[in-house]
Amino acid sequence: MAIDWYEEFVDLDYTPAPDELVALFSFEPAEGISREEAVGRIASESSTGTWTTLFTLPPRMKALQATAFSIEGNYVKIAYPLDLWEEGNVVQLLSGIAGNIFGMKALANLRLIDAALPSEYLRHFKGPHFGMDGIRDMMGVYDRPLTGAVPKPKVGFTAAEHAEIGFETWMGGFDFVKDDENLTSMPFNRFDDRVRLLAEKRDQAEQATGEAKSAFINITADTETMKKRADLLAEFGWNYAMIDVVVTGTAAVATLRDYCSDLGLAIHAHRAMHAAFDRNPKHGISMQFLAKIMRLVGVSQIHTGTAVGKLVGTKAEATLLADMLREQRTSPVHHTALEQDWGAIKSAFPVSSGGLHPGLVPDVLDIYGADLVLLVSGGIHGHPEGTRAGATATMQAIEAWQDGESLEEKAKSAPELSKALEKWGHYKPK
Repeated sequence: MAIDWYEEFVDLDYTPAPDELVALFSFEPAEGISREEAVGRIASESSTGTWTTLFTLPPRMKALQATAFSIEGNYVKIAYPLDLWEEGNVVQLLSGIAGNIFGMKALANLRLIDAALPSEYLRHFKGPHFGMDGIRDMMGVYDRPLTGAVPKPKVGFTAAEHAEIGFETWMGGFDFVKDDENLTSMPFNRFDDRVRLLAEKRDQAEQATGEAKSAFINITADTETMKKRADLLAEFGWNYAMIDVVVTGTAAVATLRDYCSDLGLAIHAHRAMHAAFDRNPKHGISMQFLAKIMRLVGVSQIHTGTAVGKLVGTKAEATLLADMLREQRTSPVHHTALEQDWGAIKSAFPVSSGGLHPGLVPDVLDIYGADLVLLVSGGIHGHPEGTRAGATATMQAIEAWQDGESLEEKAKSAPELSKALEKWGHYKPK
């Protein structure tokens, strides 16, 4: 008499229907567990199964079972019937394909690499409100990357000091000033004060330069507080809100997407805590899937790494992330990504940040191209002549890249860039 029924969730001759969601996992069975049993357990636990055979099971339940249909080494593709997923509820999706399965004793390691979302599932989501074209229209910047910087150190400045550094950043040619992930509303820098004082400096910078200036001001908190903070941003004429999207969760981001859209605010998504899920290459959830989910629920941009700065990530990973956010249709990459047609879902900007300075700008732009939000923070504030000169040096580095000119050649007529190269050269932080 059979005790379990995991083998019923494996069919290597199965072809997924067009409206089925397909997930790609890497897995390592625990000792004594075969590959077939391991993938059967994944499909079972993430759909309709349980640990034992049941006394009664309506025949219609068969149609709701997930099916592991492709096993290649330690990679498996699992197809999920559309009816398993509530319309427009990405939180429920994660409870299935990224839920209990990570705690199963039958698996030594499990990693959710990607999921191909069918058009029938996508149509219940709004995606980004603006898209890359909308953001460019908002800022009046069309021929180069958008640029921004965090006042450094990331926390410790008063609201007035923060705003003054922001002014210098804008006056050096940058588009955005950014809060870092752990700056919200502390005793030394209250959110309301920062919003107001930055708005005053923004207006001064716009008048002086004739350019649109903005900021990614961090509203991260409980959902109701985030709504109140978004209201204040709109009151002071801001067009962006920043959210630490991993720590707040997909439910909060989905709620704030609509709330911010009604206020005319784009969402800058910081990925703080992502590495707790994606740094171990054998277990957890890939960054590309986290970013895919955030495009689905509607952020306008999200951090994707630099490949040349201080944070973990390769050129291949950065390119994959950028394509997934920017393209309307992406091609499959063997054991790395599934094909995805985004349909009517708009694009989102990748954001490159972490340990950058003017000497690394060409390296980053060679990877990403011009459709990018480029954040250079310590690498402008550490300039020998100060923040404004550091921002100017970065803009000069962008110009050199656009013109196909080396930084050394550009520096002959760009004193700010020359000083930056004297300090940092092409140093890549560890």
